[in-house]
Formats: sequence, structure tokens, C-alpha cells
Amino acid sequence: MDLSGIISVTGMSGLYKVISQTKSGLIVESLTDGKRLPVYSSSKLSSLDDISIYGQGDDIPLKLILRSIRDSKSGTSVPTSKDSNDAIKSAFAEFVPEFDEDRVYASDMKKVFVWYALLNEKGLLVEVESESEEMKSEKPKTDKALAKPKAKEVNKTSSPKASSKGMAKTSTVRKTGA
Repeated sequence: MDLSGIISVTGMSGLYKVISQTKSGLIVESLTDGKRLPVYSSSKLSSLDDISIYGQGDDIPLKLILRSIRDSKSGTSVPTSKDSNDAIKSAFAEFVPEFDEDRVYASDMKKVFVWYALLNEKGLLVEVESESEEMKSEKPKTDKALAKPKAKEVNKTSSPKASSKGMAKTSTVRKTGA
């Protein structure tokens, strides 16, 4: 389950898929209605891959919570945002028993269930292979950004080119005065 390209934007409901990057922000596509819109760099964005829920000891990544819901529900529906807070809390405790009850609010739990339903509807919760097998089978990859760029070949026999001001470069210097 790859959630790195899925984001939540503060002040905008729903989840968005990152399409491309612009000079002033991102172009995103809504997962609910498929509309594309710009999101500017002044907006607060959160990748679902980076979100976690308070746990008794350590924080619990959202990815593990969504996987727990998917594995234990196995196709049945999850609580909706219209259900009572008690029903949502008991269902969340069933899926994630080690969450911190004092710091995780019912509104956070509702948001997780709404996100789960949307991601499940769009088929984004399917895993091809388990992460442990994936980590074992992958070889370490080199970062292309850290590699030295290749030097460009320069054609030394070419004629002088015009500069950005429209004047040709010359190799002669004119003498002035007498």
C-alpha cells in the first residue's frame, strides 16, 4: 500500500492525489470527484505516509492502522461519520487496541474511517506483496541525485553564438582614440 502520493490539505475536505508540481505549489486531483486543482505552497499539506496516531508507547503509522482495518474487516463496511461517537470509539479500539484514548479524539477516528472508506473504494489499499518480502528482495538503490552529472561535450569548432542581448560575440577588441 503506497500512500506517499496521497495527501490531505488543511481546509479542504477529502483526499487528493498529487499529479504534478508547479513553480508555486502542486496540481492535485480529488479522489472523490476527480477534479484537478492547484494547491499553493502556502497551504498546509500532509502526506498520508507521514501521518500517525498517538499510541500507548510509540506513535502508530496510519498505514498500519489502515492495514489493520482492512485485514480485520475483510470486506464489510466500517463506521461512517454519522455514527455515534461511542460506536466509532469502540470500533476503533477493536482495530487499534494500543491507541492512546486521552489524546486521540473521536473526530480523528472519524477521519480515519472516512479515509479508509475512500481509499478502499478507489482500490488504493491493495498490496502486491508484503513489505517484509519486498525489503528482503530489493537491492540497495543508488540515489541518482547524489551521482555526479556527466560533463557535456562541447563542440569547439562551432561558430560563435549570439548572446542573450542579441549581439554576436567577437574576439577582436577595437582601439579607441589617437
